[in-house]
Amino acid sequence: MRLLFSGAVLLAALRVAAQPAAAPPKIQTLIITGQNGHDWRAVTPVLRKQLEDTGRFEVRVTEEFRGASADTLVRYDLVVLNYFDRNLPEWRWGPTAEKALLDFVRGGKGVVVYHFSVAAFNGWEEYEKMCGGNWRPNQGHHSARHDFVVEVKDPEHPVLRGMKKRLPQYNDELYANLRWQPAGAYHVLATAWDDHALYYGKARQPTPGKGLDHPMLWTVPYGAGRVYVTALGHDAEAVKSATFLATFTRGAEWAATGQVTIPPPAELRE
Repeated sequence: MRLLFSGAVLLAALRVAAQPAAAPPKIQTLIITGQNGHDWRAVTPVLRKQLEDTGRFEVRVTEEFRGASADTLVRYDLVVLNYFDRNLPEWRWGPTAEKALLDFVRGGKGVVVYHFSVAAFNGWEEYEKMCGGNWRPNQGHHSARHDFVVEVKDPEHPVLRGMKKRLPQYNDELYANLRWQPAGAYHVLATAWDDHALYYGKARQPTPGKGLDHPMLWTVPYGAGRVYVTALGHDAEAVKSATFLATFTRGAEWAATGQVTIPPPAELRE
């Protein structure tokens, strides 16, 4: 009888062990958009699909964050910003919503600051600290769209681990001359070379020498939370590149969890 009982227990244990491990819960994500100097209506659905296609994210979108509060964000792990207020006071979110976002990150959650969102909220000092670098009046420009190479500077960071050291980005804007927080307040993951010859002598901001390296991907610790910033991805075509897709989805997972499980595409693997 004991042998039969032991055999039954062993068989049950083997069946449990043979069952696949439960998938981790999906990262609850909110994309905040509704205003931008770029085509947010075309880009936002692409960003949402890219995240959801990984199987790691469940994504919702809001086009109106004014009036939001801590309760609005309580169920989320990650916020993706695709927003620019056009320097208009009426497009600010208001003290309650803005505090809710900052407290969300400080409390240990994640934020992705996407492309021209670095230009949002001129004069909001805490937003600027959260971003690390910002497009500001007379501090932020780009030459005409072109193909360029994103150079990995921290290959051991989870977002870029296992990826090639040179990542091609096609027909995109290369942001340069941003206003940066003090050294040590942000961590550069990857840069790109801004070829000053491409301005054809028409640059309105300094372009010393033949060119300069500028950050394209970086991270910022903010309170107990993590911020991932990508300057890439001007429009719905630029965000479809393998480089943007891989770094955006992996950066989003890292911001939300501190880890990366999403594999890079084969063409970008080291």
